[in-house]
Amino acid sequence: MYISVLRLSRDDIQQIAIGNQGIFDAYTIHKLVYSLFPKENENTRSFLYADKGGDFRGKQILILSKNEPIIPQIGSVESRTVPETFLEQDFYGFEILMNPVRCDSKTHKKIPIRGNDKEALRSWFLEKADVNGFEVIKESLTVGNTSVLQFSKDKQKVVLGKASFKGQLKVTDREKFIKAFENGLGKGKAYGFGLFQIIPLTKASVDA
Repeated sequence: MYISVLRLSRDDIQQIAIGNQGIFDAYTIHKLVYSLFPKENENTRSFLYADKGGDFRGKQILILSKNEPIIPQIGSVESRTVPETFLEQDFYGFEILMNPVRCDSKTHKKIPIRGNDKEALRSWFLEKADVNGFEVIKESLTVGNTSVLQFSKDKQKVVLGKASFKGQLKVTDREKFIKAFENGLGKGKAYGFGLFQIIPLTKASVDA
């Protein structure tokens, strides 16, 4: 696996927007990231990404991928391999942006979880943790950035709910945890959701 950072300067962003009818939105970022990887097939995605924002100097986009990204036509990308030992720790700090939805058991429709219902979001994420091989240190879990992601795709307006989750975790099933890291969590991965951003912690720092 590769971890990469795509950096776009202010000039890069302006150049992209000019070539895209003045638009630089979430779908523009989606297309930029997808352009860095040769298409495997219509149903396969071997990378995840997260828009990390930026400042007046530009923007950074974090990417996790099976293959190394190609050199972009605009902007610059730096890549390195993920060390094997990185996923062998017991405790991690984490951050993840997700599209919180439940699937109705009868209609199979996706039902968004409202951003103002923090307890429902917490419960939903804890359910995700259980099936993905980790246990959240509950007192560490915070929920934020509860708004919506909006963009136009093929002249249609797309609106996706979002919420960020931060905290500390303990690995309970290594195989499931590694799969969650490599494949991401939840829905909306094509639009910057689900990248499991983790950093190893010691047990002492978790207990502190």
